[in-house]
Amino acid sequence: MDVLVRELHERIGQESAFVDDIVNEIKRVIVGQDAMIDRLLIGLLADGHILLEGVPGLAKTLSVKSLAGTMNAGFQRIQFTPDLLPADLIGTMVYSQKTGEFTPHKGPLFSNIILADEINRAPAKVQSALLEAMQERQVTIGKETYPLQKPFLVLATQNPIEQEGTYPLPEAQVDRFMLKVLISYPSKEEERQIIDRMTMQEEPVVNRVVEPERILEARGLVSQIYMEDKLKDYIVNIVFATRFPAKHGLSELSQMIEYGASPRASIYITMAARAQAFLRHRGYVTPDDIKAIAPDILRHRIILTYEAEAEEKTSDDIVKTILDGIEVP
Repeated sequence: MDVLVRELHERIGQESAFVDDIVNEIKRVIVGQDAMIDRLLIGLLADGHILLEGVPGLAKTLSVKSLAGTMNAGFQRIQFTPDLLPADLIGTMVYSQKTGEFTPHKGPLFSNIILADEINRAPAKVQSALLEAMQERQVTIGKETYPLQKPFLVLATQNPIEQEGTYPLPEAQVDRFMLKVLISYPSKEEERQIIDRMTMQEEPVVNRVVEPERILEARGLVSQIYMEDKLKDYIVNIVFATRFPAKHGLSELSQMIEYGASPRASIYITMAARAQAFLRHRGYVTPDDIKAIAPDILRHRIILTYEAEAEEKTSDDIVKTILDGIEVP
């Protein structure tokens, strides 16, 4: 087994070199936000959709556009508004007077990278139109079902719920996102660089450095990255601690968690940890990979009680307590 892992590690080291090219291109435009860039690549490599949350002006949209610009793939930006209709996303049937027949007119979802900008500014009916596309990788127009292109990735941005004119996302849709990434303000040094970079006469642009086929090949390699059984047990213990905290020595959380994470969380942590290892050019997963990615996967899958909200506890606080309390193999 050690020989196979060593061979896989060497192969991953060679085959993962292109992710550095993507990161370097994105950093030509984006200052800082290293964690967000990593999460975008993890979603791309693990075939998982991403929800980016932060106040306006933190380069959420620009980051997604920059990622798409590094790939020779289709890109569509959809601005979500209160008057958007489901047909504006998936398309509709159009009547042709010449032929006397209805033909499908495909919507912007028929692309590789979808930027759903300010997704929480559209009502639930439009948000739910994404569900089939995100989960099944297909869209139904009229009586026909059409497969979506590969790779297909939805990168959605949203402003915090407290902002005026927003709607909370349905829980069923939030669960479809592999990662929920919180975007923070830049440091003083980073903001100073942003001023210099974004006020030049010509704004920086990214170059295309990877083909979609390379991404699909990389996904196959990511799924092969070695993970020891004890790390899989570690993932299950973390997720079960969100459901039955008292059984894992975390009885203080029992009154704070209304609902824990579903098995989808265990699957996503496993996939994302492998993608994290791929980004680090390793052919094996470490506990640090799991601990690094778990908060972004669990924060939107834990429903808190009124007691937790009264104590001003957040899901991030709960996840941190669990990660600190579960024994690391």
